Amino acid sequence: MSDRQQLDQRQQLIDQKQQQQQQQQQPQYQGQDQQAQQQQLLQQQQQQAQALAQAQAAARRKFNLDDFRIHRTLGTGSFGRVHLVQSRFNSRFYAMKVLKKTEVVRLKQVEHTNNEKMILERVEHPFLINLWGTFQDVRNLYMVMDYVVGGELFSVLRKSQRFPEHVARFYTCEVLLALEYLHSHAVIYRDLKPENLLLDSMGHIKITDFGFAKHVPQNMTWTLCGTPDYLAPEIIQSKGYGKAVDWWSMGVLMFEMCAGFPPFFDEDHIKLYGKIMAGKVRYPSHFQPALKDILKRLLTSDLTKRYGNLRGGATDIKNHAWFEGVNWDQVYSRQIEAPYRPTIMGEGDASNFDDYPEDAEQYGVYPQGEVDELGSYFPGF
Repeated sequence: MSDRQQLDQRQQLIDQKQQQQQQQQQPQYQGQDQQAQQQQLLQQQQQQAQALAQAQAAARRKFNLDDFRIHRTLGTGSFGRVHLVQSRFNSRFYAMKVLKKTEVVRLKQVEHTNNEKMILERVEHPFLINLWGTFQDVRNLYMVMDYVVGGELFSVLRKSQRFPEHVARFYTCEVLLALEYLHSHAVIYRDLKPENLLLDSMGHIKITDFGFAKHVPQNMTWTLCGTPDYLAPEIIQSKGYGKAVDWWSMGVLMFEMCAGFPPFFDEDHIKLYGKIMAGKVRYPSHFQPALKDILKRLLTSDLTKRYGNLRGGATDIKNHAWFEGVNWDQVYSRQIEAPYRPTIMGEGDASNFDDYPEDAEQYGVYPQGEVDELGSYFPGF
């Protein structure tokens, strides 16, 4: 199956979803044949759901390196890097995450890597990155994802120093809906920060890097992971924790966007964790009362008081005065104009990303007969 056929199937997938939504919005049938017609509609929906699953399974095809031209590096990490690549079939651009198996195993990131793949295959939301497919060879794992051309929100924040509250509110709204969606699917994200928020061509966000995300059906996990500045107190204390850690991190993100620096900071991580545990936040004088209030309700170590973790869930946050006037349906449908629209010269423009030295390794070119000793750690790749 060609890359073009895969994209066609993804479009069919979207069309079928829209048809389902339209049918679900139709009024109940009336008259003597109401029951029969409803039964017919149910059968149609079941058939569509089956077709949807088949199309989705087909869309998760296995790529290989020959399907792409590798251009430049978009980002680097401890055990891999992300490249801008171009399909040889439809000329579209994608982001390809390449992870070295030896480093993933050495750094004990096998579970996180498998979790990332599993979660990205299961989620679909306007403000989350899409995974198009995965594959592996004897040395590396490859994940083919959306190329989000506008770069990191972190870069925009760094240039602006800080955002006006209405700008921070725009990005927070989109983050909030994405977290709410993930939590509804029993997924904790655990790595919210400006570096992991990408901007598309229209200026809307896509959350990326699900390396720390975890499916937690029992609502509790214990792993110490995340970015130090954004860690919730319960993670530092090595207590069992749940979805509430993401709402804490959203509070840190809001503070940093509006202040230009995080609420807790120290070069020494031990001292940093002490500050987070103490929970003393100094709010800049330009913060409006509503902003201070919502931050106090998010940046509290008392889980019985932290917004997002109460009975009302994310709705408590949405109903806060700081979000007054927000039309959440318009946020979800991306109808609200973004405060910043990236400058883009074309689909493959990478000028919004930092420059990185290129790796000398040539993927896929290995000694004949080299054995894949680590492939069993990554079933399904």
